[in-house]
Amino acid sequence: MRSFAVALGFLGLTNAHLTAWHRGMYCLDGASGQIDLNTADPVTPLYQLPKSDWWFHHINKCDEFPPAPGEFLDLPAGGQFQVEIASNRAKTSLSYSGRDQSDWPDGGHYPDNYNVPSCITSPNMHTQNQSMAAGSAFAISYQSDIKQVTPENLVVFSVRYNTPWKRVARFDVPAAMPACPPEGCICAWGWIPDGCGQANMYHQAYRCRVTNPTSSTPLAPPKPPVWCEGHPDTCTKGAKQMLYWNQADGNNIFTDGLNLAGQPKSPGYNMKTGFADGAQNDIFVGPPASNPGSGASPAPPPSHNPSTTPANTKPQTQPTKAASQSRSARSTSVTSEPHNQPPKPTNAPAPHANPANSDPSHVSAPSVQSSTPVATERPSPRCNSRNGKRSNSKRNLHTKNRLRRW
Repeated sequence: MRSFAVALGFLGLTNAHLTAWHRGMYCLDGASGQIDLNTADPVTPLYQLPKSDWWFHHINKCDEFPPAPGEFLDLPAGGQFQVEIASNRAKTSLSYSGRDQSDWPDGGHYPDNYNVPSCITSPNMHTQNQSMAAGSAFAISYQSDIKQVTPENLVVFSVRYNTPWKRVARFDVPAAMPACPPEGCICAWGWIPDGCGQANMYHQAYRCRVTNPTSSTPLAPPKPPVWCEGHPDTCTKGAKQMLYWNQADGNNIFTDGLNLAGQPKSPGYNMKTGFADGAQNDIFVGPPASNPGSGASPAPPPSHNPSTTPANTKPQTQPTKAASQSRSARSTSVTSEPHNQPPKPTNAPAPHANPANSDPSHVSAPSVQSSTPVATERPSPRCNSRNGKRSNSKRNLHTKNRLRRW
């Protein structure tokens, strides 16, 4: 019975509040099943509801009306995207060709320094002026099915201080945002007013996708924010969940007492709960990693330098230790041999030229065996006149010895 009464009170607030409009949102046409260019179904606030009702605005079935096929909220990595914060679809560019829109969320006209000391109620922005607007945020889940989105995989990636204020609002996207699945991601917009009216909240769903991604580093699991006004060291660091507050169940932040200004504490998307303005660049599990599918330069191939080869592998051309020692020994023999070394005994065999016995001044030149026969020196006439004919074996030995001395 209590839930029914709360729902009636909820529906009775229709036209009173705000949400962020875009063609990629759920419930763009309303929750009736018909196209309603004048709908305000997504703007009704959420207060003291069970999580089954407030999560993605299920109280009036807004989460059951996805955007048209092919419609996405595009998130350019490292850039900005734009939404229209308004009290009714008719007050945006999405209805009647923008006929009823203005710079303000309700289609009205107000001074830029609009200020009401008690509370601005038209538009119902729950603030006294721009400087006191609590801030709003977008979060993303890398799930394509809205039913698979939970507080534990929905990460705040962008915050805009001092919103809601004017109709057009722009949010920054971290440059390292990875690509979504082919069917897209699920995003959410949230806002908790800072007093000045009922302490309610907003939770709107979108089908979204990251465009021009250059990194594949995933987002870290988000943690609940905490109240940390005046004590930044106690703020939740890194990826954070959205703020869920003042509901019958499912809350992730609890406050009591007064803030430093002497007002009742109201958690918002600002430094009182650890949220910086703009892109939230601390939400990733590590540094950006190149995304080959995005056109980024691929990683260079591994080096073939033996000094960088893993210890458990050996290049096929790497010499064995024994072979290296053998070549080292021969090299030492060549370079240490005296330049004017006497010839070896004449009774030693004389094989073909061996680099190890060559002139050390030629050690650096490669040894190439010629296919042309080496000419032998003919016997001198003196030897022939003294001894007459000499045996072939003696003549060859004499010739080889002369070649040795040469």
